[in-house]
Amino acid sequence: MQGVLYVSHGSRVEEARREAIEFMQSVRQRVDVALQEICFLELAEPDIAEGIERLIDRGATRIAVVPVLLLSAGHYYKDIPEEIGRAKARHPQVRFQYGEPLGVQDRIVDILVERIEETKAFRHSDALVLLVGRGGRNPEIPRSIEEIAGKLQAKLAVSKVNTCYLAACPPSFDEGLQEAVKGGKPQVIVVPYLWFTGLLMRSMEKKINSLSTKNQEFILCQYLGNHPAMVDALADRVHETLQVKESRS
Repeated sequence: MQGVLYVSHGSRVEEARREAIEFMQSVRQRVDVALQEICFLELAEPDIAEGIERLIDRGATRIAVVPVLLLSAGHYYKDIPEEIGRAKARHPQVRFQYGEPLGVQDRIVDILVERIEETKAFRHSDALVLLVGRGGRNPEIPRSIEEIAGKLQAKLAVSKVNTCYLAACPPSFDEGLQEAVKGGKPQVIVVPYLWFTGLLMRSMEKKINSLSTKNQEFILCQYLGNHPAMVDALADRVHETLQVKESRS
């Protein structure tokens, strides 16, 4: 019997966990599979091992493991496959299918445009747009964020979209903000490439709220969240994963 396991990142912030669960429940309604479970990589329960055991206890003989991640990084390449490998050793009779993160998609870039428009701030022709990624040590992360920045620049018809990162990649978020202050643009529109709320969003809000002056306005956009296009994107990944023959991990 087929099962689906959604693997979200996890957060210490209750609101973030609630948002993630509500989002994954929305996707579950779009997937015609009886056995579906939600789990987290860290900072929340159940973890991956428990999620797998729950599905097997309910009768799953095939499990599609779907990473609820925006981009490919360490969690995708290392942490989740290691958990799948341990589960295979415990349950050699169960077949595992492993999906992919959402990756770079035009429909997600369109959400970023919406998030900017939702601020209802007048966008100066020379406004600076600062795209903020979570960051990571895998070189695919900055490459993907730069690709997203290029697509966003084209959709907004602005001269440039700057990029920075909250961790592990240069330039840092603080450096991106400092550069924006020095640049002196009348508007700085900060666009977080984050799925849900959490400590990172709270930290960004605190820093940005202290920066606006009479001559320079800093505007923080909403994160991607439970947008219908995000639900569509993850539901598509689930259906793709169900077609995978077997994980190679």
